[in-house]
Amino acid sequence: MPKVYAMIADGTEEVECLAVVDLLRRAKIDTALVSVDGKQVESSHKINIKADYTVGEVDLTAADLIFLPGGMPGSEHLAACGDLISAVDKQLKAGKRVAAICAAPAVVLGANGFLRGKKAVCFPGFEDGCIGATVMPSARVVTDGNVTTARGMGCAVDLGLELIGLLIGKDKADAVKKAIQY
Repeated sequence: MPKVYAMIADGTEEVECLAVVDLLRRAKIDTALVSVDGKQVESSHKINIKADYTVGEVDLTAADLIFLPGGMPGSEHLAACGDLISAVDKQLKAGKRVAAICAAPAVVLGANGFLRGKKAVCFPGFEDGCIGATVMPSARVVTDGNVTTARGMGCAVDLGLELIGLLIGKDKADAVKKAIQY
């Protein structure tokens, strides 16, 4: 069974994060919330979320997928976490998956050079941060190799279903899609 670490921080956009986590867990994918800011975080809309782990309690490179939700200043907090950036680098070099939504493709991935030569999408207005990427402005979700990016909160279900398909297959993604009436 694939393992996913969904990264959170103070200022994370809660729906982007939790909708994807919900879908992955419905698909029976081992998914944990990992915080870079302590076990309890306050989301971008002042909702308290309790992490399963803090970044120091897990080996991030053990994940099959590291998921980076957006939100501000949540994306900035993720980008400032050296352990996370190092893990994303190792993840990509090992051919494992990374996904990001909203501001995170630009603020976390693009700013650290992880989108060079990739097609990507992000929240409108953050395109300049997708350094080295070909931004696909009309796409909702883009997978290019082992990097998947999505526009924003309204695309969270699409992202979750895409990740299920990539991790365990289209049939399971279609079954979850049907079960949630999407």
